[in-house]
Amino acid sequence: MVWFKSFFGTALGIDLGTANTLIYVHDKGVVLREPSVVAVDENTNLVRWVGEEARAMIGRTPQGIRAIRPLKDGVVADLEYAKIMLKKFVERVTGSGGIKNPDMAIGVPSGVTSVERIAIKSVAENARANLIYLPEEPMAAAIGASLPVVEPTGSMIVDIGGGTTEVAVISLSGIVVNESIRIAGDELNDSIIFYLKKVHSLAIGDRTAEEIKFRLGSAFKTKDNDKIDVRGLSLLNGMPRTITISRGEVREAMQEPLWSIVEAVKRTLERTPPELAADIFNRGIVLTGGGALLQGLDELISSETEVPVFVADDPLSSVAIGTGKMLTDPTYRRVLEQCMCHK
Repeated sequence: MVWFKSFFGTALGIDLGTANTLIYVHDKGVVLREPSVVAVDENTNLVRWVGEEARAMIGRTPQGIRAIRPLKDGVVADLEYAKIMLKKFVERVTGSGGIKNPDMAIGVPSGVTSVERIAIKSVAENARANLIYLPEEPMAAAIGASLPVVEPTGSMIVDIGGGTTEVAVISLSGIVVNESIRIAGDELNDSIIFYLKKVHSLAIGDRTAEEIKFRLGSAFKTKDNDKIDVRGLSLLNGMPRTITISRGEVREAMQEPLWSIVEAVKRTLERTPPELAADIFNRGIVLTGGGALLQGLDELISSETEVPVFVADDPLSSVAIGTGKMLTDPTYRRVLEQCMCHK
C-alpha cells in the first residue's frame, strides 16, 4: 500500500539542511530550494518571513526583527521555528488544493541521536505528514547521485552540507562503514571570519564570508593571483574599512576544517573491509552537497587517499533526489523499510 500511494505522487523527498531546504516531488524533480532561515518579529515572536526573504535579512535586520536558522549541525536547534518553517515550505509545494497528508522522507545525519531524531519527526508531523521516513543522509545522497547502492559492490559517498560532513561506504542497501562530523560549510565560513579578524583586524558577517568562499575558495593549490576587495568593520577603530584578499589567503584560512574532512575520509577508508575497499579504489569516491563545489576539493581528497574522486552531477540536490527516489522507486524498498518512523 505504501508503494502504491507513493508511486502516484503523494510523497515528498526532503533535504532539511542547515543552510538550505529542498523538496523533491516525483515526476517534477526539486520543486523548492530555499534557505533554512526564518525572520521573527521580536515583539510578537511571530514568523514574518521564511526562506530567501528571511535570509536577505541576516546581518541587516531592522529593530524588532530577528533572522534565525532553526537548524544547526544538520539537526533541529529551535523546534518551534523549524516546525513553522517546514510547514510553510510544504504548503508552498502542495498548495491549498494539492497533496493532502503526504508521505515524507527527510534525510538525517548518520550521527543523529534518538532525541534529535524525535525532533525531526515532530517537525514532519507538524507539516501534516502521513508516513514518515528518516533515511540517513549519506544513503540518500548516494541514491540521488545514482550510485549502485543495492548491488554487492562498494560505493563511497562524501556529503558535505552546511552543518555536517557525512562519509559512508555502502553495499547491498546498507551502510557498512560511516563517519559523521559536524564540520562542513558553516565551519569553512567561520574560519574565514576568524582569519580576517586575526590577520587583518577586520570584522565581517556570515554572508560576506560565504561570498568570499564562493568567489575565492579553493582546497588545492591553484593560481593564486585572483583577489577581491572585502569590506567590513575595523577592529582597531570601529570604522568601515576595505582590504584586498587573495585566493591563497582564503585557502590558508580554511585549512583546519578542510583537513578535518580529509581525515574523516581517510579514517573511513581504513575501516572499510578489503573487498569493498578494492571496489572503491576502482570506482572512486563521489562528492555531494554544497561543499563538493569548492574548487579543488576533489583533487585534495584524491591526492591524500590515492583514490579517484568525482563530483556528482547535481551535488546540491543529491539528498533531496535520493529521499524522493526512496519513496517512489521499488528498487529502494529495503532501504526505505529500515528508516520508517512508527507512530
